[in-house]
Amino acid sequence: MAKVTYIEHSGNSHTIEIANGLSVMEGAVQNDIPGIDADCGGGMACATCHVYVKEEWFDKLSKKEDGEEDMLDMAFEPNKFSRLSCQLLISDELDGLTVSLPLKQG
Repeated sequence: MAKVTYIEHSGNSHTIEIANGLSVMEGAVQNDIPGIDADCGGGMACATCHVYVKEEWFDKLSKKEDGEEDMLDMAFEPNKFSRLSCQLLISDELDGLTVSLPLKQG
């Protein structure tokens, strides 16, 4: 289990515990976190689970798969800390992860 904090664009914060093996996106959907649409259900076929990873966590995450960068090009205002939350799998090492949500999803 790992605690993940989601910070909405408005500044509202939600910290939840997510079981290992689930994605950051699945944790958000299962806990009704606003701002993660997850239209494709985690198939990396859209960019509606786009998040900004807090800088100190970025290098601790798995590297981006080939298609993730292409999907992020379709996201709303991507930056160098952008990730698709469906591609971020929870493990004990991610306990304390913080992600911020964009103003809107692509």
